[in-house]
Amino acid sequence: MTGALHNHVDLYKKNGQWVTVYTDASTGTVDSLHADDVRPENIASELASAGASKPDRKAVDEALRQSAKGIPDPVTRLLLVNDGTVEFDEFLPGTLVMPGFSTVGAVPNLAPLVRHRPEDFAYVVAQVGRDGGEIELHRANSLYNDGDSTHVDGSTENLKKVPGGGWSQGGYQHRTENVWKANAAEIADEIDRVVRTCRARLLIIAGDIRARKLVADQVSEASKEILTIIDSHSRTDGADKSAFARKVEECVAENIGRRQAKLLDRLNEQQGHANPESAVGLGAVVHALQQAQVETLLLDTSAWDDHSLLALDAEPWVAAVDSETAGVGVLGKVPASSSLLRAAALTDANIVLFPSGALDSHRIAALLRWPTGPTVPAGS
Repeated sequence: MTGALHNHVDLYKKNGQWVTVYTDASTGTVDSLHADDVRPENIASELASAGASKPDRKAVDEALRQSAKGIPDPVTRLLLVNDGTVEFDEFLPGTLVMPGFSTVGAVPNLAPLVRHRPEDFAYVVAQVGRDGGEIELHRANSLYNDGDSTHVDGSTENLKKVPGGGWSQGGYQHRTENVWKANAAEIADEIDRVVRTCRARLLIIAGDIRARKLVADQVSEASKEILTIIDSHSRTDGADKSAFARKVEECVAENIGRRQAKLLDRLNEQQGHANPESAVGLGAVVHALQQAQVETLLLDTSAWDDHSLLALDAEPWVAAVDSETAGVGVLGKVPASSSLLRAAALTDANIVLFPSGALDSHRIAALLRWPTGPTVPAGS
């Protein structure tokens, strides 16, 4: 499974009462600082009314007393508490993507996490020069760098070609070319290591025009398949860092758009088949999730917040009505978007969110691991 839920599937497997808090956490203005001060008391009151236990309320209150100071506004927060223990507490970039809430239930609601990180993939940014370079690992839609940053110091011997004549000039320049190529090879090897280790979906190379070409030529074929070159000498003094950051963001957005387009093309192509490897509409997708048949869940960003589904304590994990529970325990009714994401995560399906309207009126579809069966004739 890929996406924002990849590292958090185990949360769905924990039993007991869950408290989910999704709230604004900005602190950059006088009003938001005041809101930050009163927020713990307001949420504690909401949770008491919702039936949260005293240990859960205490855990939430203690966590919320630690504010988001130092994190750029706007920022929101998702907090999950299970039986008095904070199991998840993360600041998420941007304003609220859905109305804030404080709820008590049998399963955690991770829908806000997925909404803030509709594409949670790794990408690598390499800023290179003839003397080395910096390689950074990032995740799309994350507040933080992953912390994997590598600086490569290449050789500086004979690094610059110098004008002039004489019998030694040709040999000097040849040695310089070899130094450049050797440095580029060293950077390329490190880029390949990071790309391979983190399974990056995008590689961006920027920097000195000659160096970035040398590096791009020497990275592996796997790295070349995901490579984008930015025409920016980002390592020079006085370089516009904000402009470079915007170019990187544009590359990430284009990568997301291309992936979404490919998935839609695949979905549309399946619609003409007698037994398609796809399902369209809420009922068909729920049925496919129950069979662990979904390879990729395609979901409208704002869909199904006003519907509920049954969350189950074992396979098939989700049901629309009691008669579809296959005899397993019902944990309770939960928001449909949350239940769909939970079932997809527990069956190792990929999850991709789409802008409102991209999936037409159905607002939900799935690409399947195997085709649907033939239609049963009436009366059979």
